[in-house]
Amino acid sequence: METALTRLVGVRHPIVQTGMGWVAGPRLVSATANAGALGILASATMTIDQLRDSVREVRSRTEAPFGVNLRADAADAGDRVRVIIDEGVQVASFALAPSAELIGALKEAGVVVVPSVGARRHAEKVAAWGADAVIVQGGEGGGHTGEVATTVLLPQVVDAVDIPVVAAGGFFDGRGLVAALAYGAAGVAMGTRFLLTSDSTVPDAVKARYLAATVRDVTVTRAVDGLPHRMLRTDLVDSLERAGRTRALLRAARHAAAFRELSGLTWRQLVHDGLATRHGKDLTWSQVLLAANTPMLLRSAMVNGRTDLGVMASGQVAGVIDDLPSCAELVERIMKEAEEVLTGLTASR
Repeated sequence: METALTRLVGVRHPIVQTGMGWVAGPRLVSATANAGALGILASATMTIDQLRDSVREVRSRTEAPFGVNLRADAADAGDRVRVIIDEGVQVASFALAPSAELIGALKEAGVVVVPSVGARRHAEKVAAWGADAVIVQGGEGGGHTGEVATTVLLPQVVDAVDIPVVAAGGFFDGRGLVAALAYGAAGVAMGTRFLLTSDSTVPDAVKARYLAATVRDVTVTRAVDGLPHRMLRTDLVDSLERAGRTRALLRAARHAAAFRELSGLTWRQLVHDGLATRHGKDLTWSQVLLAANTPMLLRSAMVNGRTDLGVMASGQVAGVIDDLPSCAELVERIMKEAEEVLTGLTASR
């Protein structure tokens, strides 16, 4: 199925696997790429050296195009962009709107720039700065998310910009892909659906928690880092929401120290990144430090398998997913379903 997205990035199918921290590593990204979709490597939880090694590992596993996701507001964003350029990565994906300077540097090197946004005005801004495409996530999506549903946000963005728009938030099958195309999108991006594949390195016990979840078990909380964060409702989430300011600050400081050691960031860089998450919001200093909570609590679940000590970011679609196909099986199934839906629509006229 050819769309503006497949032509832009050179993949066979208009499907993107999003850059999920601790989840979207070389194995998942290469499996996605080999299945004909666009795999995105998550770099925010990696050191610079780990990022370079991971890019090279993906390259050793596939000849297909893939991308790297990074935080545009990170203190070392420029160094990560340099790795992307030096290693010949085809696509740069951003969790937040990158600056015009970052976009310009990447485009000059021939890298396709695809920021993720959650509002029409942000899509308009990055399009004006030269972004090649944009991923727009509605409120159904996992992780940091907004309040506007994909079905309302997507057509607003499609009408507002002249670059390819990729729909995210609430997609998991061929019917969703067809719906997104009908709205004017050039493809869909999925996180939770790719997390729940046999190629994902997430521990089996954690995957089991996702598969057992209903749509009512997926909630939005500000208790992790002060920003709206969609995840599975667990006892830990309940305890975080009940914690007082002192307990929250102590927990945040402990996690900040641990994340600094893992990431290789200096304290200055860590504070810089914490401040960047404020985005002009009236957050306390405790909430600034809580920025380190997100990667550390996600790591506890996604790497260590501790569902009792970690959080599990999740889209609402977790409540309707009940299997663990390979990436190849998943992409093939989605494309087959999409073709069947399109054929059925044509036949019903």
